[in-house]
This record gives sequence, structure tokens and C-alpha cells, in this order.
Amino acid sequence: MSMRAILAIDEGTTNSKAVLVAESGDIVATGSCPVPTHHPRPGWVEQSATDIWTATLGAIRSCLSKVPEIEIVALGISNQRESILLWDRASGEPLGPVVTWQCRRTAEACDKLKAVSNEQEVIRRTGLPLDPMFPATKARWLLDNHASSLAPADICLGTVDSWLIWNFSGQQSFTIDRSNAARTQLLNIADGAWDSSLCELFGVPSSALAEISDSSAVFGYTRNVPGLADGIPIASAIGDSHAALFGHGAYGTGDGKITFGTGSSVMTTVPKFTTPPEGITATIAWSLDGKSTYALEGNILVSASILPWTASLLGLPDVDALLDLARSVEDTLGATLVPAHVGLGSPHWNAAARGLISGLTFSTGPAHVARAAAESMAFQVHDIFAIVERSTPKGIGKLFVDGGPSANEFLMQLVANYLDHPVVVSENTEASAIGAAHLAGLAVGLWPDLETLAGLKRTRRELRPALDPAKRDLALTAWQLAITRSTIPSK
Repeated sequence: MSMRAILAIDEGTTNSKAVLVAESGDIVATGSCPVPTHHPRPGWVEQSATDIWTATLGAIRSCLSKVPEIEIVALGISNQRESILLWDRASGEPLGPVVTWQCRRTAEACDKLKAVSNEQEVIRRTGLPLDPMFPATKARWLLDNHASSLAPADICLGTVDSWLIWNFSGQQSFTIDRSNAARTQLLNIADGAWDSSLCELFGVPSSALAEISDSSAVFGYTRNVPGLADGIPIASAIGDSHAALFGHGAYGTGDGKITFGTGSSVMTTVPKFTTPPEGITATIAWSLDGKSTYALEGNILVSASILPWTASLLGLPDVDALLDLARSVEDTLGATLVPAHVGLGSPHWNAAARGLISGLTFSTGPAHVARAAAESMAFQVHDIFAIVERSTPKGIGKLFVDGGPSANEFLMQLVANYLDHPVVVSENTEASAIGAAHLAGLAVGLWPDLETLAGLKRTRRELRPALDPAKRDLALTAWQLAITRSTIPSK
């Protein structure tokens, strides 16, 4: 008798992953395939929709080749958020690139909107500031540059979950889950529906947008997908950061997580939607049975991606060599690296900021710069954490970490030290895929309820702060000074 499992797709910025999650909660097999990223101009970041789908199929093929005898009872999707694309509704062919969450091409459009509209009203409706990270202005750019001759009814304007569901269903389902919709800046997150006034503000026709659904629901069924049988329920879709929170079992108010990847996300659940504090966003964490769970979040644009860049800068072969070098010194001797290479995200939201290394002396060596790069990941999280902690009614409870870098104890100890809060590290770094699998399993009855999911075995360890408070305060003061310098416009 074959084993029953959920096939979870975790479509990230740099890789598409396929993960088989068994009924026991254990990961049975994984597969991965890279997704190319293109930078046609400074600050512009885009991908190919075809490449994303091809990489997804490659990841599935790799994963399933490792476990030939398996019964896939449902398919779940977690995906990179705030990336948006257009495709022809009749042919299914992409129209233009996928404009990714990192792309800053609409910074000027955001500035113009700030000048003529009430940004606070946008935040009140969406929980999000006017920033090029969010898809609404990018959607208008795509419409102007790649669909100006087409009627709205002839196109699909969707996030990556919608694109994957469309392809998995044989072009039968054009849908979006509520967590992804909440990141478009076109959704009124208080009522969970597309907002006509926001669509008018951004110039986006609602007729081109997908049907909204819960995160755990049957979106459609597989059809003509290489390597998969027809008729498998596509039973969940959720933004990758939200999926990670769910995958940790962080269902309690105040529980949070930090997802480390190309960028990073700090997210904690809150009892209801309220206008977020300055620098922080509010979002829908997930939606079950028509009811939304809300969260506060801070988004970092450049996180772990600073590590390979610094390794290359220092002439090192890879990130492992960089972190070995960083560990060889106890501090940075005052050197601070601000990874604002595509601007700064939360809580600063400064698209014009640029990266810098400051505090250099003749005593500074490559190891100190390497450590400064590693510490920048923790410092950026600290800036968000301090605001979220003050804004959460009972403070932060359990704080989980996930994503590839969470497997590195040196990096995660830096996080615990500078947050002055314990972090819980899971041995399994595939939290986003697990969250998508759990939601899909709920939709098809593989697991009956949240209590059953909470009882699944998870292997974790806790890292507690271990840094002298005076050293911590000194380093954070230097970081804040460096942030100020990075945001001074160049003449």
C-alpha cells in the first residue's frame, strides 16, 4: 500500500521547491530547481513566468523521482509574494515579465501618488504604505507597457499563486488566496474583498483580477501537468512568509516568526486588524472558513542575499567561507554594513537609500567586514522587532526562525543576541512548504483540525541571548548612525 502525502510547492525568489509531506507530518522527499532573475536596469528586478513554471515542474520531477510509490492526496502552494504578472486569458501566454517584489521601477509612481493622495487612507484600507514593493503600481506599469491594446476581460493580472494555480488546473482556475490578495494593495483587508476605490486610485481594472478564496480550499484540480495525475485537488495557496508562520503552528496571538531568505519577513499574529504603527505593515496571515487571521509584519528587502555579495566582494569562494571568516573575530571593530542595495524596506521605507560600509579604520580587516555583513541581518530584524513588540498586546511570545540561513547557528545566535529574545530553531528549514501542506491537508480532511496539526512532531531547539548589554547597545547605536548615512541623498 502506497503512502499518502501532500505535494507542497514552495515557489521562492531564487528556487522552486517541491516537498512531499506525509500524514505523520514528516518530509518524505524534496526537489529543487533554480529560477533565474534578471536586472535590466539599476533597481529593476524581474523574472520570466515561463521560467517559474518550468522550474516548478523540474522541482516536482526531482522530488517524485525519489519516492516512486506515493499517493498524492492534494497539492498545496506557497509562493513569493508581491511579485505580479500578466497573461493572455485565451492563450495562457505571459504578457511581459514577472515584476518581482524587489523591483523598484515604480518608485516615481509611488512618489506621485503620495503627493496627490492620502497615503494614510491607503494604509487604513490595506495595512500597506505606498512603496514600489507592493504590486498595485507595478500592475499599472504592466498594463501600460504590455497590455495597452487589450481589454481587461481578455487578460489575467495575477500574483504567483494565481499563475501556478492557472497552470496546474490546465488554465481552468483563475483564483488567488486572501493572504496573497492582501499584499497587492488592492484588497480591503478589513472585509477581505477587492476595493473599488483602490482599483480606481491605482488604475487597475477589477475585471482583470482573480477570484478570492480562503487559504485552505479546493482551488481546482490538476489537469495535463507533466508528472502528475489529473484530478489531484489544488487545496491551498498562501504567501510564503504566511505559510511559514502557519507551518510552525504559531496559531496563538503574539506568536511570531522570522523567515530568512533573499529578503526577510518578521511576522506576528494579532487579535484583529488595526491600522499598523509607522514603518510596519498589517496583513492577513491566512484565511480559514471565511475568517481571516491578522498579523503585523516588517519586510526586509536584502537579507541573506548580502552574504554571497560580500563573499564575492572579499574574493571568497562561497557563503560558508564568509561565515567561517566572520566567526574568526569577536566583533567588527566598529565597522557596519547597511545592505540597502535596492533601498530600505521596513521600518524605514526609503527607496532612495543605498548600501554602504561605514566605521572603517586601518585596523579593519576582511573578517570584520564579513562579520558586519552577518550582523546586518540581525540588525534589520531588530529594527522591526522593537516596533512589533511594542504594538502586540501581550508582547512577543514564541519566536520561530526559518528559511535556509536559520540552519546556521552562528547567524541565529546573532539574532537572539541583538533581539534580546530567545529564538526557536527548527531542524527542518522548509516551514513554508510545511505550512502549505498543512493547509491543503485541512482542506481535504487528511488532518481534521488545528489541534491535530499542533500535535504533529516537530524537532526544535532554543537559542537564548548571550551578549553583554553594553556591547549590544553600542553596536545598535552604530547601526542606527549607519542607517542615517545610507539615507542621505547623494549630490
